[in-house]
Amino acid sequence: MAQKQPRPAALDPVWDRIQADAAAAIEAEPLIGGMVHASVLHHKSFERALAYRIASKLSSVEMSSQLIREISEDAYAADPSLGEAARADIVAVYERDPACHTLLQPLLYFKGFQAVQAYRVGHWLWNQGRKNLAYFIQARVSEIFGIDIHPNARIGRGLMIDHAHSIVIGETAVVGDNVSMLHSVTLGGTGKEDDDRHPKIGDGVLIGAGAKVLGNIRVGNCSRVAAGSVVLDEVPPCKTVAGVPAKIVGEAGCDQPSLTMDQILNGVPGA
Repeated sequence: MAQKQPRPAALDPVWDRIQADAAAAIEAEPLIGGMVHASVLHHKSFERALAYRIASKLSSVEMSSQLIREISEDAYAADPSLGEAARADIVAVYERDPACHTLLQPLLYFKGFQAVQAYRVGHWLWNQGRKNLAYFIQARVSEIFGIDIHPNARIGRGLMIDHAHSIVIGETAVVGDNVSMLHSVTLGGTGKEDDDRHPKIGDGVLIGAGAKVLGNIRVGNCSRVAAGSVVLDEVPPCKTVAGVPAKIVGEAGCDQPSLTMDQILNGVPGA
């Protein structure tokens, strides 16, 4: 009887690239070898490395690193889409942020990427009915990274948050796929409304630094929100809005503003 051949390992080019980047980083700077081995090379998968990194960042005297790591590993094992989303996120950072030169950098150093992955674990906990643990994750992400994402918010794949300081995403906010936003962005409410009260951001949207999108309004696919704008009304797809309050000032200028990261308001009076 022919012996069964072992199943080949699943292809994972993102994880392979991260491991190669890690080895190159140690060769270039041996003094970071301990950190890189602990964070990357000691792990068998991207998900396990993420769980370790989340735990090392969020642990405290109230909850140990080992416990947060086990919670995160349980989430990744139960829901493979978490790892798939993380891969899309890390590639988005690498492709859109000119300051990112390897896939290793976001995993080790970029708080925007790290905070979003911790949020994703918290969102999984929320959906499992484990709301107190989800709130703990939210609180620690806010304390450590200065980013406040409610665990009930729904965020698609391929999110890139550049600089990632003072980001606020409210409880009923929805963010589509392949969205880019810069620091100090708020997706908030307009008062003390209950129920569905936060923005719905379409796919491929670019939100500039300091922009505030408030209320249960939709920002259409592939649109641009200029830096410093306050958006209070719906934004049609493929448009650019700017100002306080924000008004339509032109077309988006390209098919995927979030990918090009072009924030220049060409052809806009006063731009």
